[in-house]
Amino acid sequence: MSKRLVLPALTRFVSATAGRNMTTAAYVAVAAGVAMMTLLTVAPAHEAAPRWVDALLWACLAYFVFEWLVRLRHMGRQGKFWFYALSSAGVVDAIGALAVPVALLSGVEPKTAWLLGVLWVLKVVPGIPGLRQLRRVLVVESGPLLSVLVIFLMVVFLASVAEYFLERDVQPQTFGSVPAALWWAVVTLTTTGYGDVVPITPLGRVVAAMVMISGLGVFGLWTGILATGFAAETRRDNFLRTWETVSKVPFFAHLGPAAIADVTQMLRTMDLPPRTMIIRKDTNGDCMYFVAAGEVEVDLPGRKVKLGEGEFFGEMALLGNAKRGASVSTSKVTRLLVLDLVDFRLLMARHPDLAETIDAEAKRRERENQ
Repeated sequence: MSKRLVLPALTRFVSATAGRNMTTAAYVAVAAGVAMMTLLTVAPAHEAAPRWVDALLWACLAYFVFEWLVRLRHMGRQGKFWFYALSSAGVVDAIGALAVPVALLSGVEPKTAWLLGVLWVLKVVPGIPGLRQLRRVLVVESGPLLSVLVIFLMVVFLASVAEYFLERDVQPQTFGSVPAALWWAVVTLTTTGYGDVVPITPLGRVVAAMVMISGLGVFGLWTGILATGFAAETRRDNFLRTWETVSKVPFFAHLGPAAIADVTQMLRTMDLPPRTMIIRKDTNGDCMYFVAAGEVEVDLPGRKVKLGEGEFFGEMALLGNAKRGASVSTSKVTRLLVLDLVDFRLLMARHPDLAETIDAEAKRRERENQ
């Protein structure tokens, strides 16, 4: 009986490990390994670490070696051995599995060799939310970012040469060469200001003031470029997500791509948990709703009507009757597409056939509710 339970569980564990995503066991191994590596540095150099610390470190290393070998074998069976081995994920897995053993075999002191365990944190990088979006932003905005980097380097070098010329005679120890002045220029341009190197001549301080102001401008440019890029990527992701949701609603199925794009720009999504009130009876209405997923319940006099995926409600308030005729709440986890009054009128003007469909459905429901 135990073998029947263990073997399927082991098979599932190996199958999950073979995937390129982080598993729960991998997260635990990374957290435990980095924690033990940190504890290893707490003990004085002349004292040996507790045995349980060494045991956990070796256990984490064994897991990462196992994970790497399982993935190599899995990708090799699919004919993608070198594709995985040379990919960023494969290289990170290889470093996590081999860095510490190679250091130990090379004769590096164990406490120093285990410091390479900090590289295990790289394994969680692919699972960080938004990292893919950051990569897209950096690629799309690479031109402007590199241009600002060039400006940064130019200001650093020009400031270093200027301070070397102005301060070399009065401070030969700190400004005795251009490379020595580069440290001051970088610290000043980044507005860090350690204060360990400070110009003392009047002209040197004028140059320093200009460098500090330039630093604010340079990093302001970088911040603005990245913020604009992230905003554009967020709008793009939201548009694609809304497009996918709109295209699944049967009510919009007959619309072409151009019309769906038009509708997508007007609609906003709303995700709601069960038993959430959406509309209260006799309140003023300024939007209508389409059920993209889930289910809502309309509380009519004497009965309750359920509306599922692809149906809509709240249109009566936009077709002349400003008061809501019934209360509506969610009966399960629901995603709604919301169309505001102004956008509703604009959409109806652009798509008369859609307006006719909504008007006909509204009249049908009005007859049913009487």
